[in-house]
This record gives sequence, structure tokens and C-alpha cells, in this order.
Amino acid sequence: MTTAEFGFDSTSEEVTRGIDLSGTSWLITGFNSGLGEETARVLALRGAHIVGTARTASKAAEAFERLGIEGTPIACELASVASVRAAVDAVRDTGIALDGIIANAGIMALPELRQQDGFELQFFTNHVGHFALVTGLIDQLTDEGRVVVLSSMAHTMARERGLELDNLSGERDYHPWRMYGRSKLANILFARSLARRFAEAGSRRTANALHPGVIKTNLSRHIPDAEGMFSRMTVTLKTVEQGAATQCFVATHPSLSSANGQYFSDCQEARAIPAAYDDALAELLWARTEEILSTL
Repeated sequence: MTTAEFGFDSTSEEVTRGIDLSGTSWLITGFNSGLGEETARVLALRGAHIVGTARTASKAAEAFERLGIEGTPIACELASVASVRAAVDAVRDTGIALDGIIANAGIMALPELRQQDGFELQFFTNHVGHFALVTGLIDQLTDEGRVVVLSSMAHTMARERGLELDNLSGERDYHPWRMYGRSKLANILFARSLARRFAEAGSRRTANALHPGVIKTNLSRHIPDAEGMFSRMTVTLKTVEQGAATQCFVATHPSLSSANGQYFSDCQEARAIPAAYDDALAELLWARTEEILSTL
């Protein structure tokens, strides 16, 4: 199902070489920096129209100008349900059919507990915000549209305590990395639940999750002494071009047209922790997320 020639060192341009995206449109969250910016650049290079979201309309417009490409800028602050709903309405109003949604944006390892509407902010931003955006735009997806959700190897940090659905406020024993890991596990479970819904509906749409690698981007802005942390890491760092490769690959490569409900790393199928394949847990998360959104 995957292409053996691609791996850790592959870049976003390499994995999309020869792919003509003319006439297609892709929504990318957080496209104004890091992996999102590189993904937008490369997909546009292949002919795609980019619907790019950033926290504000001005940031989105500035990103298009910096990239030197035309596209549709959309304001979307994932930590605000009102902003996400406004973004959904704005995309719908354009009438653009989306060939894919790349849920790229996120926050990581907040040193102290921060909350939104009573919920721990990493869980709320990384999972709830993207859940509301993606589910709100399902009808905008083409018949073979792909949803690509960025998770992380850091989902393994939730191995012992899982989703902690009884601690969504984060107030019990807050830990920056465990809470980040929980949000990344939620990303995988969301993609898996969405994939199952597509399959049960007889749809050719797909949803997959991935680990992009470890890359120095703005995502690490909340980490004290981030430079020191990166220098001490034993894993090999990727460049931004390498880091964006897996999401570009999963989003666009013809060999993955039927890949659904999978987890990828280094442009190959990979194995997540056992909890990531717990469909009962995935359904609990889906129901709890819908409940959260119904109150806001």
C-alpha cells in the first residue's frame, strides 16, 4: 500500500513529484508556519488551490503573500469554538469542494495548565477544535476526499493513563507532555472513528493519522529551553521539508487512495500504541467530544 522508495529522508517535493494537483483544493490548518507552510507551498507547486487557515485573517493573508501563491485565507482559532464555526461557515460560503483537509495545526507541552471553557487547552485545541472543523466540513469533501490528521510519536506518553476522559480539565496531576500525548492519541482515535464512518457509509473518502517526525518548528515555542531539549535528544531531527513529507504523501499519493484508518510515519504504515486501535475508546471519545461541542 505504501511506496518503499520513500522514508525518513524523503522530502515533501520528492513524495509529490509527478503528481498533478491542478483543479484540486486542500484545506490546511496552521499553514502560516512550519510544516503547514511547507505543505501549502508544495501542494501549490503541484497545482493545488490552498484554503489556508491561521489564527487571524491577517496572518493567513500574510502567509499567502510570503509564499507567493494565491489561495483562500480563512481565520480559524482552534481554541475557540465560535471561531471554528465561523471558519466552517466561511469555507462553505466559498462553495469550494475540498479534495482534502490536512489537520496540521497544534500546540505542544504547555508548561502550566491552561484551559478553554473548562477543558485543558492542548486537548481542546489539538482535538476538539479540529474535530469541530473537520466534521463541520464533511459535506465540502469530494467523493474521494482525504482527511489527514497530524498526530505524533508523543501519543506514546499517554500509554499509562490513556485519554483520561475523567480529567479533561487537566486539573488532576497536570503534566505538559502527558497532556500533549493525550491530545495526540485523541487525534489518532478521531481519524480512526472518521475512517470507520466513511467505510460504513460506503464512501470512498478516507481518514488517516501520522507522525511527522521531530522537527524544530514554532510548535516548540512553549517549551522552556527548547534548544537545549533538541540538543539532548537521541532521535535524529528532520528538516521542515522532511517533516512535511509524510502528510504530503498521505494526502496526495495515488498509492494511498484506499488507505483508511491507518497511522503513518516516515511515509510508511506504522504501529501506534494499543489504545490507538481501541474502537470502543474511539467511540467514547467521539461521543464525549460531541457532548462538549453541544454545550458551547
